[in-house]
Amino acid sequence: MKSKFLQTVKETFFASLPLAVIIIICLCIAPLNSLADYLKIIVGYICVVFGQAMFLVGLDTSILPIGRMVGGSFSKYNKLIFVLSFGFVFGLLATVAEPALSVLAKQISSIMPLVNSTLFIWITGTGIGIGVAIALLRIVKNINIKWVFAILYALVFLLVIFSPGEFIALAFDGSGATTGDVSVPFILALGLSISATVSKSKTNDDSLGIIGIASVGPIVAVLLYGIVINAVNGGSLPAENPYDLSTERGLGGIVLGNIKDVALAVLPIVLISIPFLLLLLKLPKRTFLKLILGVIPVYLGLLIFLSGIDFGFGFVGQYIGQMFFEASRPEWFKWLLLAVGFVLGAAITVSEPAVTVLGVQIEELTNGHIKKMTIRITLALGIGVASLLSILKILTEVNILYFLVPLYAIALVMMIFTPKLFVGLAFDSGGVTGGALTSAFLTPLTLSIAGEVAKARGGEMSILTNGFGIISFISVTPLIAIQTLGIIYNIRLKRAEREAAEESFADLEDFVLEVGNASNEESTIESEESVNE
Repeated sequence: MKSKFLQTVKETFFASLPLAVIIIICLCIAPLNSLADYLKIIVGYICVVFGQAMFLVGLDTSILPIGRMVGGSFSKYNKLIFVLSFGFVFGLLATVAEPALSVLAKQISSIMPLVNSTLFIWITGTGIGIGVAIALLRIVKNINIKWVFAILYALVFLLVIFSPGEFIALAFDGSGATTGDVSVPFILALGLSISATVSKSKTNDDSLGIIGIASVGPIVAVLLYGIVINAVNGGSLPAENPYDLSTERGLGGIVLGNIKDVALAVLPIVLISIPFLLLLLKLPKRTFLKLILGVIPVYLGLLIFLSGIDFGFGFVGQYIGQMFFEASRPEWFKWLLLAVGFVLGAAITVSEPAVTVLGVQIEELTNGHIKKMTIRITLALGIGVASLLSILKILTEVNILYFLVPLYAIALVMMIFTPKLFVGLAFDSGGVTGGALTSAFLTPLTLSIAGEVAKARGGEMSILTNGFGIISFISVTPLIAIQTLGIIYNIRLKRAEREAAEESFADLEDFVLEVGNASNEESTIESEESVNE
């Protein structure tokens, strides 16, 4: 366990190193005021690295094995209702423990007190649970994944018409934050096990796309929540401007404040696991205790991780956003944020371990036609563009729908020309690229920029409307990037098949000619022998 933890710390450190380098460069441009602020960033960074490493080790010894056991046991049940019910419950519980979602919920609640952070987590978790159930139903019934996505996103944009503007970007951001370190591994393990045991076709196409379908659920849930809360408050949704993460509490005070929230996130998984593991799966006590004890590092890691974000990362993200709007700087200086956003988005993505895993998976599925480095670079460029567009939206104060509607329309139209395998991979990749680091750093950055824009407008522009959206951009660009690779792969595959067919035909033609020539030679010899006789 100790060696595994140290290895995970090493991987987490190197994954976050590009982000640390960019933070250092930004701080060199605009130094902090005191040594205490530098220490705050360093301590916060250490907490994020060690907390995430401990969290991932606990995840591997508790939540992931439970997900595989649950999925593998579904073959024992003939009724579809059992499969869907278990998928809903475990999808919900895996999501409420998601660190990125906890970070986002706190950021939302700090701006709009009407939104309770715990309630927001459970609403988005319910959306994921329903989405997982729909994804499992598709696998069991072997429904075409393209039709599922088309119908779900038609529903999403129908709800957008009736939802208040403050909740539109929030809904897409909430969806991206729900698919991270806890939910993605658990739901994928669940889906792969079910695909291998319950699905009729048992192909790679079945297991892919479950994250993409599940992530639509929170969008619908938050949009409905926005409609309800808007109606209850008579169309008034007050928000606090400007965005401010500054706090006088030390690290100890932040940790104490997070103890209860983290317990509420992790405890449901423990409660549902105990009767399921003992009564339904009838695990040996030793195995059961190992799984339950594995939840302890999950809890402690999540507590340290979130506290590090609150103490350091949120502060530095906010500071970088504000320093480009200082009165001593020229007006054009703020537009350099577009370049900063692009580099930050690309750096976080190219060093993300989950992106590397996705690249390896695609390289194996395409038999080496698309290399894993191609996937990493493509997604890094796509996420860099997403970050740039998000900051551009804030600086120009353009409605996010003018960006999201065309991007999603392109992604949905591309499904017509994309192989079904890559459709699932594309929509899954949207959940892979938007994780805890994005919520920890890029969201405070964009909210800080929105706060400065709101100040310049005299508080007229709501941060809730203009500030959120970074995760929604990061969730949609991979859909286009991966499907583009899928179309290229399909073209190359057809070309290779056509060339192989032409070579086979040429070989067959040569063979026929050889046989014909040999036959003619034999006929000539027989004729000569007949004449001689």
